[in-house]
Order: sequence, then structure tokens, then C-alpha cells
Amino acid sequence: MKLTVTIRKKDVPDEKRIIEAPTRFAVYEMVEKEGGIVVGLQEGVTVFRLPQWTNITFGTGIKQIEIITTTKNLAAMLSSGLSLSRALSIIERQVTNKSLKRLMVEVGDSIQKGSSLHEALAKHPKVFSSLFIAMAKAGEESGSLAASLSIVGMQMERTYALIRKLKGAMIYPGIVLTAIFIVGILMLIYVVPTLTATFSSLGVELPLATRIIVALSDFMVAHVVVVLGLIVLMATGVIFFVRSAFGGALVLRGALFIPVIGELVRETYAARTARTLASLLSSGVPVLSALAITGEVVHAPLFTQVISEAETNVKKGGLLSTAFVEHPKLYPILMGDMLAVGEETGKVDDMLKRTAEFYEEDVSEKTKDFSTIVEPILILFIGAFVGIFAVAMIAPIYSLSSAF
Repeated sequence: MKLTVTIRKKDVPDEKRIIEAPTRFAVYEMVEKEGGIVVGLQEGVTVFRLPQWTNITFGTGIKQIEIITTTKNLAAMLSSGLSLSRALSIIERQVTNKSLKRLMVEVGDSIQKGSSLHEALAKHPKVFSSLFIAMAKAGEESGSLAASLSIVGMQMERTYALIRKLKGAMIYPGIVLTAIFIVGILMLIYVVPTLTATFSSLGVELPLATRIIVALSDFMVAHVVVVLGLIVLMATGVIFFVRSAFGGALVLRGALFIPVIGELVRETYAARTARTLASLLSSGVPVLSALAITGEVVHAPLFTQVISEAETNVKKGGLLSTAFVEHPKLYPILMGDMLAVGEETGKVDDMLKRTAEFYEEDVSEKTKDFSTIVEPILILFIGAFVGIFAVAMIAPIYSLSSAF
């Protein structure tokens, strides 16, 4: 069959050529022997590539799940014996995301020019984390790149699944609280003014709670635009505050004192720390480098401080587990004990892997039960909200009827 092939070679513009071959794989082999890679291939038609300026995206334009899938596919192809350049070329043609496709081309170009994979990945720090780059480097140095990529792919997948479950557990209470907030505003703007007019015409003396609600309603009706602007500013301010280093640390510290959520937070960070350390150590990354990278991945000052202490202890010749044992309010006791056992038996990475699996499963189960725990609390909150409003609005009417 005849195939229109776009070939890329080092320091040479892309070349389109029609090649007759029995299979597509025969084309790949033919081009590789010539020192090039296949970047486009179609049967009987000319490949049309969009100009670079049409591929405009905001941010990276690449989803985390796409990076996970690409990593697992790359590991699988390398395990099957394909060369790195050929595997990247196949992935480039498989993906539909233009940003990811362009990224694969850039990584492939860097490798064709003599760079190693981890050096090519390091040019894209917004897409590939320090963990990913370190794992790729360790895999290249040890000659087990496929295994290292498989490990980092699994680690990213587990972390992604854990975060999705936590976010999913928060959706229900978030929707309910948002609905209550919106209903409250609508009642203050549309319902309360009607009742206020009735109270004014009857000359009823209003209780304190009713006067507060009426005053708030009058202000909102008279300054709708101002109120909506304040709400938007407050929401924006809260988002920026939570995402800032100081605000995030403050919220995290406060969350640790909430009964159910605090335990979830501790176990989530324990799972992330253990999984990252286990992945790095099992790939042959030195302990000190592994701890430094884990601190970057965890990215929470409270928990990173413990990891930094562990790094300092190891530098001084101490035990890795000591820092975790000394901070049971941040990392669960099991984390420190499992590390200590791992150091005694010489199987630290294995113990960390087991710890990560335990806490990942535990967090998964607790997030399933989270809605069951939160539901009665939300019902009580809604009941209190409706009760206060009802009493404040009905009390004057009841007083009037009692007077008659």
C-alpha cells in the first residue's frame, strides 16, 4: 500500500514522502534506518499540519489524566522493546490534544538532538513534576526506564484517584450550602420586603431578630449592585486567600482540628508521602534526593517541615523514621512505626508501599462514608436556618393574633 509519510530528521525541515510498503511498521523501520522519525502517516492522502500559531492554549492545556495515560502507554511500549524515539512518535500520533501533541514533538526533537529523556522533560516543568523527572533520570541511569515510568504512572494514577474521591466527597455539602446561600439572598430580596410592608401597615412592634432581618433586607434591596459586588469580591478574596501560602497553611492547620476531616487530611498526606518516597527509593534515587523531591510533591508547609527534619536526621547519620515518630499529630503513628520496621529489615521502600496502600484504601472507605456523616449535620444546619427565619417572620404575626 502507498502511504504519505512526514519524516523528521535532525536539523532538517520536515519532509513529506510517498512510500510503498506492506505494513505501517515496515515504514517505521525504513525511516529509522535512515536516521529519522515518522511524525505523520496517512494512506493515499497528503498530511496537512496546522501552522504553529493556531495551537494557542491557556496554561498548559494538558489534563493530568492525559499525562498519566501517556506515561503508562510509553512505559508499555518501552517494555515491548520499542525505541524511545519511536514510542514518542507513536504517542504523538495517538493523542488528540494539540498541546500534548506539540509537547511530544518537542520532547522527541530534544532527544533527537542528543538530550536524555529527563533533560527533555525538565524543559517543561509546568507539565512534568520534579518527581516525574527524577524517576526518568533514575530509570535511564539504571537501564530500567520502562519500569521507572510504570512506577511513576501508577503513583500519579493513585494520587489522582485519591484527590478525585476527596473532591467527590465535598461536592454534596458544597452544593447544599451554596443552595442555602442563594435561597437566603433571594428571600431577603423578594420575600422579606412583602412581609415588612405588612408589618408596617399593622404597626406591630418587631422582635430583635426580625428587625435585624428586615434591616438586612432593606439594605440589600436598596443596594443590589453593591451587595452582588461584595459577594463576588468576598468569594474571589477567599479563593486567593486559600490558594496563597499563608492562607493555605492556615486552612490546613484548622482542618486538622475538625474531627472527621482532620483524620482524612492526615491520612491523605501520609499516603502521598509514603507513595512518593516508595516510588523514588524503589527506582534507585538516593535517600536525600528522594526526601527533597517528596517535600516538593507534598507541597504543604506543615508536612514538608517533618520531611525536612527527616532529611536533616539522615544527613547527620540518624534514622529516617525519627522525624515521623516525633510528629504523631501530623503523620499517623503507623507511618513512623512502619518506617522503623523497614529500616530494621532493610526494606524501607516495601514498607512505605504497604503504608501508602493502607492509607489510600482507608481514605477511600472514609470518603464513601463521608456523605453519611455529613448528611445529618447538613439537615440540622438547614433546619436551624429555616427555623430562625420562620420564627423571626412569624413571631410578629403571632403577637398580633394574640392581641386580638
